Amino acid sequence: MKLTTKLILAFLFLGLSSVGLVALVVRVSANREFDKFIGEKYQDELSDQLEDYYQQYGTWEGVENLYSHEGERPLSFSITDPNGVILVPGFEHRAGDKVSPQEFLSGKKIEDKDDHAIGYVVLNTPPERNPLEEEFIHRINGYIFISAAGAALFALALGALLSRAVTRPLVELTKATRALGIDNFEQRVPVRSKDEIGELAAAFNKMNEDLARSFNLRKQMTADIAHELRAPLSLIMGHAEGVHDGVLQPTRENFEIIREEAERLEKLVNDLRTLSLADAGKLSVEFQRVEMNEFIRDMQKRYAATYDNKQVELAFTSALKALYANIDTSRLGQALNNILDNALRYTPQGGRVCMALSESKGGMELNIQDSGAGVDAEEAKRLFDRFYRVDEARNRDDGGSGLGLAITKSIIEMHGGNILAESQKGQGLKIIIRLPTIEMN
Repeated sequence: MKLTTKLILAFLFLGLSSVGLVALVVRVSANREFDKFIGEKYQDELSDQLEDYYQQYGTWEGVENLYSHEGERPLSFSITDPNGVILVPGFEHRAGDKVSPQEFLSGKKIEDKDDHAIGYVVLNTPPERNPLEEEFIHRINGYIFISAAGAALFALALGALLSRAVTRPLVELTKATRALGIDNFEQRVPVRSKDEIGELAAAFNKMNEDLARSFNLRKQMTADIAHELRAPLSLIMGHAEGVHDGVLQPTRENFEIIREEAERLEKLVNDLRTLSLADAGKLSVEFQRVEMNEFIRDMQKRYAATYDNKQVELAFTSALKALYANIDTSRLGQALNNILDNALRYTPQGGRVCMALSESKGGMELNIQDSGAGVDAEEAKRLFDRFYRVDEARNRDDGGSGLGLAITKSIIEMHGGNILAESQKGQGLKIIIRLPTIEMN
């Protein structure tokens, strides 16, 4: 059975149950209140008649002859004195008995001409309805039935509309989900409301976009990996075959080319393995408490000679106070190596790379600014994408494999921090790293 049918039946059952209950309560209440009204009216009439009788005869003797005949059933009412003692018995009552407090309170007072109570009339059985009264209550019950039937039809129509409104987005979600199964990421589900179903549709669209992005990145990454592997393998195979066929001499220079390409291939494979372990959360790390001013200063000393060889200044401005963090010195050192290598590669001779550490809200911030040519702001946002190169035409000797900054981002995030790049053409590139700090007692 479809969900739409189930919802219609559920709404119909709920509507019929509610309408039926209301109709039953209204019918019972209407009959009871109508009988109560008739009873009170009958009591008022009896009270007036009995007052006239008592004023005329001064006694209750013979009064029962006015309301009953020989062989008929007893009176439908009783007459009591002001204290509730029965003077004229009716149905199931005897003279001299005392009526219950409840019956006494429901009685109608009988007064003399001076408005003094001379007794009470108490109904023993409800008065019978006359034909007009029966017709009236029959019409009321008919109207109740017609109203209940109309409400049931309205509940059915409303249930159909509501069920369609509920199931329509689910049907669209089902259709779009099936499209995802055949790698069709173009499907979008209309967000028709702001309730839970609307949130589900919006979440599905966001998931669809993320899957499409991941799918495209996976295809692009596969193509990039194949391209990066093909270049060193082609050189290795070409030189190896050349030496084998005698086209190339087995010289030290030719073997050195093969070795360098093999090293490049090994580095690429190691970088890919590092990224895959980071994505799976299985990259081994050993955190320890480190004073970050000293750590960055050590990195500066390590790269001093390399930067001096290219005549590029590497400066460091430490924080105003000691800043401590839980880091893996090897992994974070690897991340900074990638950044400093890139900065040196794209900073011209006579240029400057500045590292500045400072305290920030909730942690620390390390800025690494070079004086290179810089990139567009949009390109800066993509620097941490895998295999991304600002200039696709440059060779690997100039630009590396395109995995260094992607690995750097994974390592920084592993430390609970974040990394971003800011740049404008002609103004160099700034890498901003934010890391949490720990308090020292």
